[in-house]
Amino acid sequence: MTTDTTTATASVLSGAELSERIHAVRAEVEQAFLGQADVLDQVLLALLAGGHVLLEGVPGLGKTLLVRALAAAMDCGFSRVQFTPDLMPSDVSGHAVYDPKTESFKIRRGPVFTNLLLADEINRAPAKTQAALLEVMQEQQVTIEGKSFHLSPPFMAIATQNPVEQEGTYPLPEAQLDRFLVKVLLNYPELADEVRMVGAVSTGRSATDFDLSNVRRVLGPTDIVAMQMGTARITVDEAVIDYSVRLARATREWPGLAMGAGPRGSLALVRLARAQAVMEGRDFVTPDDVRAIAKPGLRHRLTLAPELQIEGQRIDQVLDALLAKVDAPRR
Repeated sequence: MTTDTTTATASVLSGAELSERIHAVRAEVEQAFLGQADVLDQVLLALLAGGHVLLEGVPGLGKTLLVRALAAAMDCGFSRVQFTPDLMPSDVSGHAVYDPKTESFKIRRGPVFTNLLLADEINRAPAKTQAALLEVMQEQQVTIEGKSFHLSPPFMAIATQNPVEQEGTYPLPEAQLDRFLVKVLLNYPELADEVRMVGAVSTGRSATDFDLSNVRRVLGPTDIVAMQMGTARITVDEAVIDYSVRLARATREWPGLAMGAGPRGSLALVRLARAQAVMEGRDFVTPDDVRAIAKPGLRHRLTLAPELQIEGQRIDQVLDALLAKVDAPRR
């Protein structure tokens, strides 16, 4: 399915129409990003909900490939920033440059002025550089020399971090983590997927990168904005909203959690549940949608108590127990 990006979608798209479009993107990305279906789905959920993604996984699992393939399928702008200890905030957002010919300053826009921004190894840069993304992630604008510049929608930041290496890294502060809609965990691929991937890359080629020429453009930036607006209109019953809030509030008093989710966590559950309903082709949200997205939506907003960290517990285990304890509304 190919749509014309020059014509905006005037009518409100139904859940089935939204589902058809997002699955068309999914099918094209899968031409390059082999396996890891859950990872791709969670990134697409964040896209539909208009949020940002924190990808955590060891190097070599295809994080950059995923973002490049997504940009190709949606015909969107793509920028990559390699975060390093010496990276300055102006290297991300942009800065003013003096032009001796005109004897005036000109604004040189940074790589954030794009549709899909890959912030690679974001935890390798100090806090002041990480903070360069706070304004653009929250307000989709950048302030340079006291002047605000709005980004053209859609805008999505996808940041990666390595969970293994600790030396030379700067953990993301809670305020930064809270601005990511989801935290997606990448594990090693299954045997069959890895065999297929190695065969696709190594057959008749000396390069080690995937060929993105098979990824067709199926949507454009205007279509993505229309889909995000349609997703925001998906019906959510008051009982489902109440369930989402109770889940988030339960984390604040849960044994073994030093810090729970704030109101942004409650909002994230509702936004993601709407996107999950779209993925299922529905015009309404169910409690099962909330349960399906609770882990990626909450895991980065919680902090384990020291005693659980010593025992080797993980956030997802705590969330499993919490989901089993908090009663869901009956349909």
